[in-house]
Amino acid sequence: MRVMTMPKPGLVVLLGSGETQPSSRKIHEYVARHLSPGRRIVILETPAGFEPNSALVAGKIKTYLAHRLQNYNLDIQVLPARKKGTQHSPDNPAIVTPILQADEILLGPGSPTYAARQLRDSLALHMMAARHRLGTAVFLSSSATLAFSAQTMPVYEIYKVGQDLHWQPGLDFFGPFGLPLIIIPHWDNTDGGDELDTSRCYLGRERFAQLLNILSSGCTIVGIDEHTAVILDFTAEQCQVMGKGRVVLLQNGTRQVFRTGDQFPLSALGDWRLPAAGEGIPDAVWQQALQADEEKRREGETAVSIPPDITALVAQRTAARDAKNWAAADALRDQLTALGWEVLDTADGPVVQPIEAA
Repeated sequence: MRVMTMPKPGLVVLLGSGETQPSSRKIHEYVARHLSPGRRIVILETPAGFEPNSALVAGKIKTYLAHRLQNYNLDIQVLPARKKGTQHSPDNPAIVTPILQADEILLGPGSPTYAARQLRDSLALHMMAARHRLGTAVFLSSSATLAFSAQTMPVYEIYKVGQDLHWQPGLDFFGPFGLPLIIIPHWDNTDGGDELDTSRCYLGRERFAQLLNILSSGCTIVGIDEHTAVILDFTAEQCQVMGKGRVVLLQNGTRQVFRTGDQFPLSALGDWRLPAAGEGIPDAVWQQALQADEEKRREGETAVSIPPDITALVAQRTAARDAKNWAAADALRDQLTALGWEVLDTADGPVVQPIEAA
């Protein structure tokens, strides 16, 4: 009898900005290398769902990934989970069920308060939480990082509309892990030039300091520079900084700064824990997620093994590429294609798979 063991939660990527910029390619590749061979990615439109062109916003991310990571043979789907109470609701199973088959779930720019309002207690959010607990990576960029915080900073309401300084409830995605995080993207923004301080996600240092004064104690602030990411790895119990800038942690009056290439323990974010299986997730959704996970496991078990002669040809092609003998490498690729095998060149080396399964 096979003993069922629960996998560790998947990676969480928190990106300060620039999900479709060249500087983010290595970050996306880092995640892709950690995904299962199917590499199914879903992109939710929700953060920009109030915009008439939300499909275009999410579509640009899909186009970027398909182009920049073409060697990873990604299966990318955009989910139009835009607004509750409509046919494009985050509660519509016909729209959000693909989350249960995803290896990576991505949300990007838009309005943090809108995203929090639309996703709170939604079927989409419960499915996201379930899939993440079972190993799926979650990639949050820009406004999505704020929406998934314990408290979200109403950037547009303050910066554009002029409302008084205040916080609004976030989705508290990290609460079940014992981490009351508040993520502030665009930490070092300079769009205002010399005339206006637009750091701290456009609100500036002075207003942000006032916001900190009215914030409930116990939260950890995670400030992320633009074009910079911090990756939470629950298996390694480590965080890693990638990109161009810094990650700043503010906690209990202390300030820690980590730069690109730095690693620090997950415990630096707080006294974290792994939630119990299905904790905080409706039982019906958790059971659906377990069934989908079992189906994915069976797919992996039925994967075709690579014959020794194919492995030998791949090794010869790798040697030819290392020697910059491109003509020989191309000829070997053609030979593999004729035999029914496709070679994908990745940062970790060649990946070979049967053409009929591509």
